[in-house]
Amino acid sequence: MTNRAEMTRRDILKSGAAASTVTLGPGVTLMAFGGTPAEASSRADAGKRWGLLIDASKCSADCSDCVTACKVENGWGQDMEHGHIDPEQAPEWIRKVTLRDKETGREVSAPVMCQHCEDPPCVDVCPTGASMKRIDGIVQVDKHICIGCRYCMMACPFKARSFVHEAVTDQSVNAPRGKGTVESCNLCAPRIDSGRIPACVEACEKAGHSAILFGDLKDPDSPISKALRDYDTVALRSDLELNAGVRYTNL
Repeated sequence: MTNRAEMTRRDILKSGAAASTVTLGPGVTLMAFGGTPAEASSRADAGKRWGLLIDASKCSADCSDCVTACKVENGWGQDMEHGHIDPEQAPEWIRKVTLRDKETGREVSAPVMCQHCEDPPCVDVCPTGASMKRIDGIVQVDKHICIGCRYCMMACPFKARSFVHEAVTDQSVNAPRGKGTVESCNLCAPRIDSGRIPACVEACEKAGHSAILFGDLKDPDSPISKALRDYDTVALRSDLELNAGVRYTNL
């Protein structure tokens, strides 16, 4: 598997962006980066499909740099750290999971996040269109029209979505958040749109693990596409035939 993150500024669609705030109601204010997710989606490149390939053999069980990077980039996790919320209700855009083979005792660790499915169940059940898939394959939630019904959370087979139970302060401009809305990994869409790689990939590279490969699944010559051809890989819950944009090897 390639030991470097795939991406250069030239490879990624660039777009300008500006920060703004939107008030949905009493106590619910969202910070928007470059407009709504729907507006950002209109600037996405239909010729690409972004995805990840995670090598579990390179993922250290005692490393959580990808989780920390996601928290910092997208501004979630502070409520849990400050003790303002029950652990069972804490947001979790990405989590580390340890898998153990009952027969051999072999254990591997790997991150799990939104799998950015080609046919996402969360989008199918959303009554308002808040759960959406960009034309470049990124699945995300438009908090401006999310009504908090949580149908998408029930539909997601990966438990990859969280509900915001408490009022949010000190939001990141990279990810609008608000009480009463659902949220999940957006593959760091604002970073991608500005020519950068996802925060989790960058952190994993800096830690020296190179366990997460990011790139264009539609480009047959991209490192991620070549790795998918060269290695045995699996999708979580492949039986559902969702064609996930996140794949795993060495599980």
